[in-house]
Amino acid sequence: MQEKNNPKVIKAWAYFDWANSAYSLVITSTIFPVYYTVITTTKEHGDKVLFFGKWFVNTALSNYAMAVGYLMMVFLLPILSSVSDYHGNKKSFMKFFTYLGGLACIGLFFFKLETLELGVILFALAAVGWIGGALFYNSYLPEIATPDHQDKVSAQGFAWGYIGSVILQIICFIFVLMPDTFGITDPSFPARLSFLLVGVWWIAFAQISFKRLPNGSTNYEKVNKNLIHSGFQELHKVWLQVKEMRTLKFFLAAFFFYSMGVQTIMLVAANFGEKILHLGATKLIITILLIQLLAILGAYLMSYLAGKLGNFTVLMLVVIIWIFVCISAYFITSEYQFYALACVVGLVMGGIQSLSRSTYSKLLPENTPDTASFFSFYDVTEKLAIVIGLFSFGYIEEFTGNMRNSAVSLTTFFSLGLVFLVLILLQKRKEIAN
Repeated sequence: MQEKNNPKVIKAWAYFDWANSAYSLVITSTIFPVYYTVITTTKEHGDKVLFFGKWFVNTALSNYAMAVGYLMMVFLLPILSSVSDYHGNKKSFMKFFTYLGGLACIGLFFFKLETLELGVILFALAAVGWIGGALFYNSYLPEIATPDHQDKVSAQGFAWGYIGSVILQIICFIFVLMPDTFGITDPSFPARLSFLLVGVWWIAFAQISFKRLPNGSTNYEKVNKNLIHSGFQELHKVWLQVKEMRTLKFFLAAFFFYSMGVQTIMLVAANFGEKILHLGATKLIITILLIQLLAILGAYLMSYLAGKLGNFTVLMLVVIIWIFVCISAYFITSEYQFYALACVVGLVMGGIQSLSRSTYSKLLPENTPDTASFFSFYDVTEKLAIVIGLFSFGYIEEFTGNMRNSAVSLTTFFSLGLVFLVLILLQKRKEIAN
């Protein structure tokens, strides 16, 4: 049995967030979206690109590509969690997906307009690597920390992730802003070098986690050798347990809907800033760095407030703020309005992710041996939400010709999430009254 609340193990666990968050910042949030939008916008075709013989709006294509990667993992995650439960080797899967994602980022060094198909495929594979590694990383939380420590430990992981990613982002930023200092003459080289550095950073720092984290507990009695069937069977068993736990069921419904909005905004924010407000790479990168720094504060702030007000009350307040963000995005016209909105996003971004993970962990049945299966269910819920969010965002942009419409449409998802959080609070008050 793994000793819980061991500072060295928790530190090693948090280093995985330090390692893989570089992908989230550089590839999905800053340099890659700006680089991609710039090289795929031409005088001849505008924002249209030809991908395997079919024309797409450039930003819609990147959204579709990432959505496909996430959709693949929706089907693979149950099987993978089943295999890890059977063999007790979740760390091996963390390694596989880390190397897949890291190598895909390194491959993006060769991404130019003439290699569009290769670049988009590697972009999707990097997402697959990040998703897979994050599943098994998240599933360690109830194994390494007791429920009373999980809010704090979860916040620590996100905070370390933001710090690590900001450090690498600054390194990449130096190359982007001062190419002449390093004798760089190819304008595409600083961005492509950044993608390579992300892959190296991701793989290198993950070794700290791999060295100290346990392999995972073997769970033969829960999983049969027909692992593909068993993976979905385990997911079904989790669902049967969830249905009997009213609070957990409502929380997952809320999480499903508000994740459609949160994750989509995080993935398309840079594209929005570049395409709608034409901020340019420098201003966008500085803005995203500001968001990351505020997210560190937000993660700890939400953890503190959860201790005072309760997890669900804080989540409800944060979702209301996200609704305000979506409505505001429709109306903003200046870079200063964008910066102000970015500050708000930063404060609630880290908080809602950290608090969602720890809330779910605390709602799980006590001493459950198959945490990978439960977190597989959690991750499938989130990834399916992201697929719907990204596809709807891209489709609405293509259909209406305006990304602002896509942004404001996300209020629907947040509102549905808010309804389920309110139902949880009403249920808890009813239980207290009885």
